[in-house]
Amino acid sequence: MKRVQAALLPDGRRLHLHDGPIDLIIGADGEAGAIASAYHAAERRFETILDELCAELPLLRRPTGEKPLGEVARRMWQATRVLAAECFITPMAAVAGSVAEEVLASMTGAAPLARAFVNNGGDIAFHLAPGMAYDIGLVSRPDQPALFATTRLRAEDPVRGIATSGWRGRSFSLGIADAVTVLAACASQADSAATFIANAVDLPGHPAIERVPARDIQPDNDLGARLVTRGVGPLQVNEIAAALDAGVACARGCLVVGYMTAAALHLAGDTRFVGQWLGRIDAGRQGEEISGLGGGDPS
Repeated sequence: MKRVQAALLPDGRRLHLHDGPIDLIIGADGEAGAIASAYHAAERRFETILDELCAELPLLRRPTGEKPLGEVARRMWQATRVLAAECFITPMAAVAGSVAEEVLASMTGAAPLARAFVNNGGDIAFHLAPGMAYDIGLVSRPDQPALFATTRLRAEDPVRGIATSGWRGRSFSLGIADAVTVLAACASQADSAATFIANAVDLPGHPAIERVPARDIQPDNDLGARLVTRGVGPLQVNEIAAALDAGVACARGCLVVGYMTAAALHLAGDTRFVGQWLGRIDAGRQGEEISGLGGGDPS
């Protein structure tokens, strides 16, 4: 049986690709022939990615240092090497965004498209031709995908990647953020920056925070004995503010080095925004045409 699975979703427009731990939702707008060519290219490239990553997995699970060989692995390395000077981080911090970015590159290289996106579990790479835009919905908790705000990303904006990280998501986190969503020039950078900032939203040693060694949950992960968050109890208002302040300081550092365009940080119902998107957040807009970042797609 073929390991990689590919099928159009019931809407007949979006493509679902699955291989082992990777699930992609892909969308494109343009001429019918161009979309077909782009989807074919996405499927062909996707078939090779997991094996490429597995071939270099021991290196990718170590702190960012030696440059790997594979295309996706090099994207992961490039996206984390600046942050590696500031904290413990491995190329795995950018794996989801890098995979999305690589598949999107195969699509846009195969055919001219008006718009396209590759959504890898909420880490999204997208393409916009001149004059095009995507409406993006933002969620404050990936496990409760209700929108708290929306923003419109336009072709002229310096953003082609979105990622969300936090202890409630699918990956391990060293911090206590419910979610940190980052907009960046590319999906791999957004992924690594979201991980970095989410780890910084923290209250070290707080008795209401449950932490366990990462290797006790998943023995072969890249964090080893480092404590990852598994539960966050009630926090005082000043404690929430202190944790978010630490994350905001980290996010501002990412802005200074040009690692991202904007971030939204969420903890216990409180939200902080950092960066250039403040003028285009619509906190009151709701509607089915907008999809959440915690697993939804742009529209």
